Amino acid sequence: METRRGRRFEAYRGIRYAEPPVEELRFKPPKPILRYDEEVDASKEGPACPLPATKVTIDEDCLRINVYTPGGNNTKPLPVIFFIHAGGFYSMTGRSDLAGPHYLLDRDIVLVTINYRLATLGFISTGDALAPGNNGFKDQVVALRWVQQNIRAFGGDPDLVTITGCSAGSRSVMLHMISPMSKGLFHRAISMSGSATSKAPIPHHQFDLAQKQARIMNCSQTNTSEEIIACLKTKSYRDLGYSLAGFFDQFNSDPVGLWSAVVEPDFGQERFLTMDPTDAIREGKMHAVPYIISQTRNEFFWKALNVLKNETLINTMNEEWERIAPISFMLPPENSIVAVSRLKQAYLGGKKLVKDDASAQGLGKLYGDAITGFPTHRMANLMCRHSPHKVYYAEFDYIGNHSHYEDPDTKKPIGVAHHDDLIYLFTLSYRFPTIQVSDSKDSQMVDKMTAIWYNFARYGFTANLN
Repeated sequence: METRRGRRFEAYRGIRYAEPPVEELRFKPPKPILRYDEEVDASKEGPACPLPATKVTIDEDCLRINVYTPGGNNTKPLPVIFFIHAGGFYSMTGRSDLAGPHYLLDRDIVLVTINYRLATLGFISTGDALAPGNNGFKDQVVALRWVQQNIRAFGGDPDLVTITGCSAGSRSVMLHMISPMSKGLFHRAISMSGSATSKAPIPHHQFDLAQKQARIMNCSQTNTSEEIIACLKTKSYRDLGYSLAGFFDQFNSDPVGLWSAVVEPDFGQERFLTMDPTDAIREGKMHAVPYIISQTRNEFFWKALNVLKNETLINTMNEEWERIAPISFMLPPENSIVAVSRLKQAYLGGKKLVKDDASAQGLGKLYGDAITGFPTHRMANLMCRHSPHKVYYAEFDYIGNHSHYEDPDTKKPIGVAHHDDLIYLFTLSYRFPTIQVSDSKDSQMVDKMTAIWYNFARYGFTANLN
Protein backbone atom coordinates (compact mmCIF):
# COMPACT_ATOMS: atom_id res chain seq x y z
CA MET A 1 0.00 0.00 0.00
CA GLU A 2 1.02 3.65 -0.39
CA THR A 3 0.60 6.74 1.77
CA ARG A 4 -0.71 9.97 0.31
CA ARG A 5 2.92 11.02 -0.28
CA GLY A 6 3.73 7.80 -2.10
CA ARG A 7 5.57 6.01 0.69
CA ARG A 8 5.22 2.24 0.58
CA PHE A 9 3.98 0.42 3.69
CA GLU A 10 2.73 -3.00 4.67
CA ALA A 11 -0.78 -3.79 5.91
CA TYR A 12 -1.65 -6.85 8.01
CA ARG A 13 -5.40 -6.85 8.48
CA GLY A 14 -8.09 -8.93 10.09
CA ILE A 15 -5.83 -10.89 12.47
CA ARG A 16 -7.73 -12.61 15.29
CA TYR A 17 -6.35 -11.57 18.66
CA ALA A 18 -8.91 -13.53 20.72
CA GLU A 19 -11.01 -16.61 20.23
CA PRO A 20 -14.39 -15.98 18.57
CA PRO A 21 -16.70 -14.76 21.39
CA VAL A 22 -19.57 -16.98 20.27
CA GLU A 23 -21.83 -19.63 21.75
CA GLU A 24 -20.58 -20.37 25.29
CA LEU A 25 -18.11 -17.45 25.07
CA ARG A 26 -20.88 -14.91 24.41
CA PHE A 27 -21.03 -12.43 27.33
CA LYS A 28 -17.74 -13.87 28.64
CA PRO A 29 -14.36 -12.15 28.96
CA PRO A 30 -12.18 -12.53 25.85
CA LYS A 31 -10.05 -15.63 25.53
CA PRO A 32 -6.68 -14.56 24.07
CA ILE A 33 -5.00 -16.37 21.22
CA LEU A 34 -1.52 -17.11 22.56
CA ARG A 35 -0.09 -18.82 19.48
CA TYR A 36 -0.97 -19.44 15.86
CA ASP A 37 -0.46 -23.03 14.75
CA GLU A 38 -1.46 -22.35 11.15
CA GLU A 39 -0.65 -19.66 8.62
CA VAL A 40 -2.70 -16.51 9.24
CA ASP A 41 -4.38 -14.78 6.31
CA ALA A 42 -3.84 -11.07 7.02
CA SER A 43 -4.60 -9.87 3.51
CA LYS A 44 -8.11 -8.50 4.01
CA GLU A 45 -10.33 -6.67 6.47
CA GLY A 46 -12.08 -8.65 9.17
CA PRO A 47 -15.80 -8.18 9.85
CA ALA A 48 -17.16 -5.42 12.04
CA CYS A 49 -18.65 -6.33 15.40
CA PRO A 50 -22.46 -6.56 15.32
CA LEU A 51 -24.14 -3.20 14.76
CA PRO A 52 -26.78 -1.83 12.38
CA ALA A 53 -24.81 -1.74 9.12
CA THR A 54 -25.70 -2.29 5.48
CA LYS A 55 -22.40 -1.49 3.76
CA VAL A 56 -20.04 -3.58 5.86
CA THR A 57 -19.87 -7.26 6.81
CA ILE A 58 -20.70 -7.91 10.45
CA ASP A 59 -20.06 -11.02 12.51
CA GLU A 60 -19.87 -11.97 16.17
CA ASP A 61 -16.44 -13.42 15.36
CA CYS A 62 -15.05 -9.88 15.11
CA LEU A 63 -12.15 -9.54 17.53
CA ARG A 64 -9.58 -8.54 14.93
CA ILE A 65 -6.45 -6.42 14.94
CA ASN A 66 -4.87 -4.52 12.04
CA VAL A 67 -1.18 -3.59 11.88
CA TYR A 68 0.29 -1.06 9.45
CA THR A 69 4.07 -0.76 9.30
CA PRO A 70 6.64 0.93 7.06
CA GLY A 71 8.49 -2.38 6.94
CA GLY A 72 11.93 -2.12 5.36
CA ASN A 73 15.22 -2.12 7.22
CA ASN A 74 14.66 0.16 10.19
CA THR A 75 17.65 0.01 12.51
CA LYS A 76 15.50 0.65 15.58
CA PRO A 77 12.01 -0.53 16.53
CA LEU A 78 9.41 2.15 15.81
CA PRO A 79 6.95 3.76 18.23
CA VAL A 80 3.53 2.13 18.18
CA ILE A 81 0.27 4.07 17.98
CA PHE A 82 -2.66 1.96 19.19
CA PHE A 83 -5.99 3.49 18.15
CA ILE A 84 -9.34 2.71 19.83
CA HIS A 85 -12.27 3.68 17.63
CA ALA A 86 -15.16 5.98 18.49
CA GLY A 87 -18.87 5.18 18.34
CA GLY A 88 -20.42 5.45 21.80
CA PHE A 89 -19.56 1.79 22.54
CA TYR A 90 -22.37 0.78 20.18
CA SER A 91 -21.19 1.69 16.66
CA MET A 92 -18.22 2.07 14.27
CA THR A 93 -15.21 -0.21 13.81
CA GLY A 94 -11.43 -0.22 13.55
CA ARG A 95 -11.57 -1.08 9.85
CA SER A 96 -9.64 1.04 7.37
CA ASP A 97 -12.69 2.87 6.03
CA LEU A 98 -13.03 4.51 9.48
CA ALA A 99 -9.36 4.49 10.51
CA GLY A 100 -7.29 4.46 7.36
CA PRO A 101 -3.48 4.54 7.72
CA HIS A 102 -2.54 6.66 4.70
CA TYR A 103 -1.65 9.84 6.63
CA LEU A 104 0.03 8.51 9.76
CA LEU A 105 2.23 6.06 7.84
CA ASP A 106 4.07 8.99 6.29
CA ARG A 107 5.65 9.08 9.76
CA ASP A 108 8.00 6.48 11.22
CA ILE A 109 5.42 4.68 13.35
CA VAL A 110 3.60 1.37 13.49
CA LEU A 111 -0.18 1.86 13.59
CA VAL A 112 -2.50 -0.64 15.27
CA THR A 113 -6.30 -0.51 15.05
CA ILE A 114 -8.78 -2.95 16.56
CA ASN A 115 -12.37 -4.05 16.81
CA TYR A 116 -13.91 -4.63 20.23
CA ARG A 117 -17.36 -5.91 21.13
CA LEU A 118 -20.12 -3.31 21.16
CA ALA A 119 -23.40 -2.58 22.93
CA THR A 120 -24.96 -5.50 24.80
CA LEU A 121 -22.51 -8.04 23.38
CA GLY A 122 -19.61 -6.02 24.76
CA PHE A 123 -20.94 -4.18 27.77
CA ILE A 124 -23.84 -6.06 29.32
CA SER A 125 -23.58 -5.79 33.10
CA THR A 126 -26.04 -7.40 35.48
CA GLY A 127 -24.06 -6.79 38.66
CA ASP A 128 -23.43 -10.45 39.40
CA ALA A 129 -21.09 -13.25 38.35
CA LEU A 130 -23.10 -13.98 35.20
CA ALA A 131 -22.17 -10.64 33.65
CA PRO A 132 -19.94 -8.41 35.80
CA GLY A 133 -19.40 -6.13 32.77
CA ASN A 134 -16.61 -4.38 30.87
CA ASN A 135 -15.98 -7.15 28.33
CA GLY A 136 -15.50 -4.62 25.53
CA PHE A 137 -12.73 -2.98 27.56
CA LYS A 138 -11.24 -6.38 28.33
CA ASP A 139 -11.15 -7.01 24.57
CA GLN A 140 -9.01 -3.88 24.30
CA VAL A 141 -6.72 -5.14 27.07
CA VAL A 142 -6.22 -8.46 25.30
CA ALA A 143 -5.38 -6.55 22.11
CA LEU A 144 -2.82 -4.46 24.02
CA ARG A 145 -1.31 -7.66 25.42
CA TRP A 146 -1.17 -9.02 21.86
CA VAL A 147 0.84 -5.94 20.90
CA GLN A 148 3.30 -6.59 23.73
CA GLN A 149 3.78 -10.16 22.55
CA ASN A 150 3.88 -9.65 18.80
CA ILE A 151 4.61 -6.09 17.68
CA ARG A 152 8.38 -6.59 17.36
CA ALA A 153 7.67 -8.88 14.41
CA PHE A 154 6.15 -5.86 12.65
CA GLY A 155 8.98 -3.47 13.48
CA GLY A 156 7.28 -1.92 16.50
CA ASP A 157 8.68 -1.19 19.94
CA PRO A 158 6.61 -2.81 22.73
CA ASP A 159 8.23 -0.38 25.17
CA LEU A 160 6.98 2.65 23.25
CA VAL A 161 3.22 2.19 22.88
CA THR A 162 0.90 5.20 22.74
CA ILE A 163 -2.79 4.45 23.29
CA THR A 164 -5.09 6.85 21.45
CA GLY A 165 -8.80 7.19 20.93
CA CYS A 166 -11.63 9.52 20.05
CA SER A 167 -14.99 9.86 21.84
CA ALA A 168 -15.75 6.37 23.21
CA GLY A 169 -12.15 5.54 22.33
CA SER A 170 -11.05 8.57 24.33
CA ARG A 171 -13.01 7.36 27.34
CA SER A 172 -11.39 3.97 26.87
CA VAL A 173 -7.91 5.51 26.91
CA MET A 174 -8.67 7.29 30.17
CA LEU A 175 -10.02 4.08 31.73
CA HIS A 176 -6.90 2.14 30.75
CA MET A 177 -4.95 4.71 32.77
CA ILE A 178 -6.95 3.50 35.80
CA SER A 179 -7.47 -0.21 35.14
CA PRO A 180 -5.27 -2.72 36.98
CA MET A 181 -5.51 -4.92 33.88
CA SER A 182 -3.78 -2.32 31.69
CA LYS A 183 -0.74 -1.58 33.83
CA GLY A 184 2.51 -1.67 31.87
CA LEU A 185 0.82 -2.07 28.48
CA PHE A 186 1.36 1.53 27.26
CA HIS A 187 3.70 4.47 27.78
CA ARG A 188 1.85 7.54 26.45
CA ALA A 189 -1.83 8.39 26.04
CA ILE A 190 -3.94 10.65 23.80
CA SER A 191 -7.64 11.26 24.48
CA MET A 192 -9.75 13.17 21.96
CA SER A 193 -13.23 14.39 22.95
CA GLY A 194 -14.22 12.19 25.82
CA SER A 195 -13.64 11.16 29.42
CA ALA A 196 -15.24 8.90 32.01
CA THR A 197 -14.83 11.59 34.70
CA SER A 198 -18.37 12.77 34.15
CA LYS A 199 -21.14 14.26 36.28
CA ALA A 200 -22.00 11.09 38.21
CA PRO A 201 -19.94 8.24 39.67
CA ILE A 202 -19.36 5.18 37.50
CA PRO A 203 -22.13 2.63 38.21
CA HIS A 204 -21.56 -0.87 39.56
CA HIS A 205 -23.92 -2.40 36.99
CA GLN A 206 -26.31 -1.51 34.18
CA PHE A 207 -29.04 -4.02 34.88
CA ASP A 208 -31.62 -1.64 33.44
CA LEU A 209 -29.99 -1.80 30.00
CA ALA A 210 -29.81 -5.59 30.19
CA GLN A 211 -33.53 -5.69 30.96
CA LYS A 212 -34.28 -3.28 28.13
CA GLN A 213 -32.31 -5.40 25.68
CA ALA A 214 -34.25 -8.47 26.78
CA ARG A 215 -37.57 -6.66 26.29
CA ILE A 216 -36.52 -5.40 22.86
CA MET A 217 -35.67 -8.98 21.90
CA ASN A 218 -39.08 -10.20 23.14
CA CYS A 219 -37.73 -12.27 26.00
CA SER A 220 -40.68 -13.44 28.07
CA GLN A 221 -38.88 -13.33 31.42
CA THR A 222 -36.70 -10.34 32.34
CA ASN A 223 -36.74 -10.22 36.14
CA THR A 224 -33.42 -11.92 36.87
CA SER A 225 -30.00 -11.96 35.27
CA GLU A 226 -30.31 -15.72 34.75
CA GLU A 227 -33.48 -15.23 32.70
CA ILE A 228 -32.01 -12.35 30.72
CA ILE A 229 -28.71 -14.05 29.88
CA ALA A 230 -30.38 -17.36 29.01
CA CYS A 231 -32.78 -15.66 26.61
CA LEU A 232 -30.22 -13.36 24.97
CA LYS A 233 -27.90 -16.30 24.32
CA THR A 234 -30.59 -17.74 22.03
CA LYS A 235 -30.78 -14.61 19.86
CA SER A 236 -28.75 -14.14 16.70
CA TYR A 237 -25.91 -11.65 16.72
CA ARG A 238 -27.50 -9.96 13.72
CA ASP A 239 -30.78 -9.39 15.56
CA LEU A 240 -28.90 -8.08 18.59
CA GLY A 241 -26.89 -5.71 16.41
CA TYR A 242 -29.91 -4.38 14.57
CA SER A 243 -31.89 -3.91 17.79
CA LEU A 244 -29.95 -0.73 18.62
CA ALA A 245 -32.70 1.68 17.54
CA GLY A 246 -34.93 0.34 20.31
CA PHE A 247 -32.70 1.97 22.93
CA PHE A 248 -33.17 5.49 21.55
CA ASP A 249 -36.88 5.90 22.15
CA GLN A 250 -36.94 8.80 24.62
CA PHE A 251 -36.18 11.95 22.59
CA ASN A 252 -34.49 12.60 19.24
CA SER A 253 -31.97 9.73 19.53
CA ASP A 254 -30.86 10.94 22.96
CA PRO A 255 -28.90 10.22 25.04
CA VAL A 256 -25.68 9.89 23.06
CA GLY A 257 -24.21 7.71 25.80
CA LEU A 258 -25.81 4.47 27.00
CA TRP A 259 -23.32 1.70 27.79
CA SER A 260 -20.43 2.56 30.04
CA ALA A 261 -17.73 1.09 32.18
CA VAL A 262 -18.80 -0.30 35.53
CA VAL A 263 -16.93 -0.70 38.79
CA GLU A 264 -16.96 -4.49 38.91
CA PRO A 265 -17.90 -6.32 42.10
CA ASP A 266 -15.38 -9.03 42.94
CA PHE A 267 -16.57 -12.49 41.93
CA GLY A 268 -13.07 -13.89 41.55
CA GLN A 269 -12.72 -12.62 37.97
CA GLU A 270 -9.99 -10.37 36.60
CA ARG A 271 -11.56 -6.95 37.08
CA PHE A 272 -11.09 -4.13 34.59
CA LEU A 273 -12.25 -1.40 36.97
CA THR A 274 -12.11 -1.66 40.75
CA MET A 275 -12.88 1.92 41.78
CA ASP A 276 -14.36 5.13 40.41
CA PRO A 277 -11.90 6.81 38.00
CA THR A 278 -12.22 10.26 39.56
CA ASP A 279 -11.40 8.86 42.99
CA ALA A 280 -8.52 6.84 41.55
CA ILE A 281 -6.89 9.90 40.00
CA ARG A 282 -7.33 11.96 43.16
CA GLU A 283 -5.69 9.20 45.17
CA GLY A 284 -2.86 8.76 42.67
CA LYS A 285 -3.98 5.23 41.81
CA MET A 286 -3.37 5.52 38.08
CA HIS A 287 -0.81 4.58 35.46
CA ALA A 288 0.50 8.09 34.97
CA VAL A 289 2.11 8.67 31.56
CA PRO A 290 2.62 11.72 29.33
CA TYR A 291 -0.87 12.68 28.22
CA ILE A 292 -2.68 14.77 25.60
CA ILE A 293 -6.37 15.46 26.08
CA SER A 294 -8.37 17.56 23.65
CA GLN A 295 -11.77 18.47 22.32
CA THR A 296 -13.09 20.26 19.25
CA ARG A 297 -14.40 23.81 19.41
CA ASN A 298 -18.06 23.04 18.76
CA GLU A 299 -18.37 19.29 19.47
CA PHE A 300 -22.11 18.41 19.50
CA PHE A 301 -23.49 21.79 18.38
CA TRP A 302 -25.21 20.07 15.47
CA LYS A 303 -27.64 18.28 17.78
CA ALA A 304 -29.17 21.66 18.58
CA LEU A 305 -29.63 22.37 14.87
CA ASN A 306 -31.44 19.05 14.45
CA VAL A 307 -33.85 20.03 17.23
CA LEU A 308 -34.44 23.58 16.00
CA LYS A 309 -35.29 22.60 12.44
CA ASN A 310 -38.20 20.48 13.71
CA GLU A 311 -41.20 22.29 15.20
CA THR A 312 -42.40 19.19 17.03
CA LEU A 313 -39.03 18.69 18.72
CA ILE A 314 -38.87 22.36 19.71
CA ASN A 315 -42.32 22.22 21.28
CA THR A 316 -41.64 18.91 23.03
CA MET A 317 -38.36 20.13 24.51
CA ASN A 318 -39.95 23.38 25.67
CA GLU A 319 -43.00 21.71 27.21
CA GLU A 320 -41.15 18.76 28.78
CA TRP A 321 -37.82 20.36 29.65
CA GLU A 322 -37.66 18.79 33.12
CA ARG A 323 -38.13 15.30 31.63
CA ILE A 324 -36.03 15.64 28.48
CA ALA A 325 -33.06 17.73 29.63
CA PRO A 326 -31.70 15.08 32.07
CA ILE A 327 -31.86 12.53 29.22
CA SER A 328 -30.33 14.70 26.50
CA PHE A 329 -27.60 16.12 28.72
CA MET A 330 -26.96 12.86 30.60
CA LEU A 331 -27.50 14.23 34.09
CA PRO A 332 -27.62 12.12 37.25
CA PRO A 333 -31.19 11.78 38.57
CA GLU A 334 -30.40 13.35 41.93
CA ASN A 335 -31.55 17.00 41.98
CA SER A 336 -32.05 16.95 38.22
CA ILE A 337 -35.01 19.38 38.33
CA VAL A 338 -32.88 22.03 40.01
CA ALA A 339 -29.97 21.28 37.68
CA VAL A 340 -31.94 21.62 34.44
CA SER A 341 -33.46 24.88 35.64
CA ARG A 342 -29.99 26.30 36.28
CA LEU A 343 -28.71 25.03 32.93
CA LYS A 344 -31.61 26.66 31.12
CA GLN A 345 -30.80 29.95 32.80
CA ALA A 346 -27.07 29.69 32.13
CA TYR A 347 -27.20 28.59 28.49
CA LEU A 348 -30.55 29.90 27.25
CA GLY A 349 -31.09 32.93 29.46
CA GLY A 350 -34.09 31.15 30.97
CA LYS A 351 -35.95 31.50 27.65
CA LYS A 352 -37.84 28.96 25.60
CA LEU A 353 -36.28 27.56 22.46
CA VAL A 354 -37.10 29.30 19.19
CA LYS A 355 -35.68 29.14 15.69
CA ASP A 356 -32.97 31.77 16.06
CA ASP A 357 -29.21 32.05 16.43
CA ALA A 358 -29.35 32.61 20.19
CA SER A 359 -31.17 29.31 20.76
CA ALA A 360 -28.88 27.49 18.33
CA GLN A 361 -25.73 28.77 20.00
CA GLY A 362 -26.98 28.26 23.56
CA LEU A 363 -28.44 24.79 23.04
CA GLY A 364 -25.46 23.75 20.90
CA LYS A 365 -23.04 24.82 23.63
CA LEU A 366 -25.10 22.98 26.23
CA TYR A 367 -25.07 19.75 24.21
CA GLY A 368 -21.32 20.06 23.66
CA ASP A 369 -20.48 20.84 27.28
CA ALA A 370 -22.76 18.14 28.68
CA ILE A 371 -21.61 15.31 26.42
CA THR A 372 -17.94 16.16 25.98
CA GLY A 373 -16.81 19.52 27.34
CA PHE A 374 -17.38 19.02 31.06
CA PRO A 375 -15.90 15.50 31.39
CA THR A 376 -12.94 16.43 29.17
CA HIS A 377 -12.20 19.61 31.12
CA ARG A 378 -12.57 17.75 34.41
CA MET A 379 -10.15 15.05 33.30
CA ALA A 380 -7.59 17.63 32.13
CA ASN A 381 -7.88 19.47 35.44
CA LEU A 382 -7.49 16.29 37.49
CA MET A 383 -4.50 15.09 35.50
CA CYS A 384 -2.76 18.47 35.69
CA ARG A 385 -3.14 18.35 39.47
CA HIS A 386 -2.22 14.74 40.10
CA SER A 387 0.00 13.43 37.29
CA PRO A 388 3.79 13.75 37.63
CA HIS A 389 4.09 13.78 33.82
CA LYS A 390 3.43 16.39 31.16
CA VAL A 391 -0.26 16.98 30.42
CA TYR A 392 -1.32 18.85 27.28
CA TYR A 393 -4.87 20.23 27.07
CA ALA A 394 -5.86 21.33 23.57
CA GLU A 395 -8.80 22.54 21.52
CA PHE A 396 -9.05 21.65 17.83
CA ASP A 397 -10.23 24.81 16.10
CA TYR A 398 -9.59 24.28 12.39
CA ILE A 399 -12.38 24.43 9.81
CA GLY A 400 -11.33 22.76 6.58
CA ASN A 401 -13.09 21.61 3.44
CA HIS A 402 -15.07 18.91 5.21
CA SER A 403 -16.79 18.28 8.53
CA HIS A 404 -18.92 15.64 10.18
CA TYR A 405 -21.65 18.28 10.14
CA GLU A 406 -22.07 20.37 6.99
CA ASP A 407 -24.75 22.94 6.20
CA PRO A 408 -27.60 21.11 4.41
CA ASP A 409 -27.86 23.91 1.83
CA THR A 410 -24.25 24.92 1.15
CA LYS A 411 -22.69 21.51 1.95
CA LYS A 412 -19.94 23.46 3.73
CA PRO A 413 -18.70 23.16 7.34
CA ILE A 414 -20.15 25.72 9.74
CA GLY A 415 -18.25 24.70 12.86
CA VAL A 416 -15.71 22.27 14.26
CA ALA A 417 -17.78 19.21 15.06
CA HIS A 418 -17.18 16.09 17.10
CA HIS A 419 -14.70 13.80 15.25
CA ASP A 420 -13.50 16.58 12.92
CA ASP A 421 -9.92 16.26 14.22
CA LEU A 422 -9.89 12.66 12.95
CA ILE A 423 -10.22 13.95 9.37
CA TYR A 424 -6.56 15.02 9.50
CA LEU A 425 -5.17 11.88 11.16
CA PHE A 426 -6.90 9.06 9.31
CA THR A 427 -8.31 8.51 5.87
CA LEU A 428 -12.06 8.21 6.45
CA SER A 429 -13.14 6.71 3.14
CA TYR A 430 -16.60 5.85 4.44
CA ARG A 431 -17.42 9.54 4.09
CA PHE A 432 -14.58 11.83 2.97
CA PRO A 433 -12.12 11.93 0.05
CA THR A 434 -8.42 11.52 0.74
CA ILE A 435 -6.72 14.86 1.37
CA GLN A 436 -4.21 15.31 -1.42
CA VAL A 437 -0.82 16.94 -0.96
CA SER A 438 -2.03 19.70 -3.28
CA ASP A 439 -4.92 20.60 -0.91
CA SER A 440 -2.77 23.27 0.65
CA LYS A 441 -4.44 24.18 3.96
CA ASP A 442 -6.00 20.79 4.68
CA SER A 443 -2.73 19.10 3.69
CA GLN A 444 -0.80 21.34 6.06
CA MET A 445 -3.20 20.36 8.85
CA VAL A 446 -2.59 16.67 8.11
CA ASP A 447 1.15 17.32 8.37
CA LYS A 448 0.71 19.21 11.64
CA MET A 449 -1.58 16.64 13.28
CA THR A 450 0.52 13.64 12.28
CA ALA A 451 3.65 15.46 13.47
CA ILE A 452 2.05 16.04 16.87
CA TRP A 453 1.18 12.36 17.20
CA TYR A 454 4.57 11.17 15.93
CA ASN A 455 6.64 13.44 18.18
CA PHE A 456 4.50 12.62 21.19
CA ALA A 457 4.68 8.87 20.51
CA ARG A 458 8.44 9.04 20.01
CA TYR A 459 9.51 11.52 22.70
CA GLY A 460 6.59 11.95 25.11
CA PHE A 461 6.31 15.67 24.39
CA THR A 462 5.50 17.86 21.41
CA ALA A 463 6.51 21.39 20.51
CA ASN A 464 3.83 21.52 17.80
CA LEU A 465 0.89 21.95 20.16
CA ASN A 466 -0.18 25.50 20.90
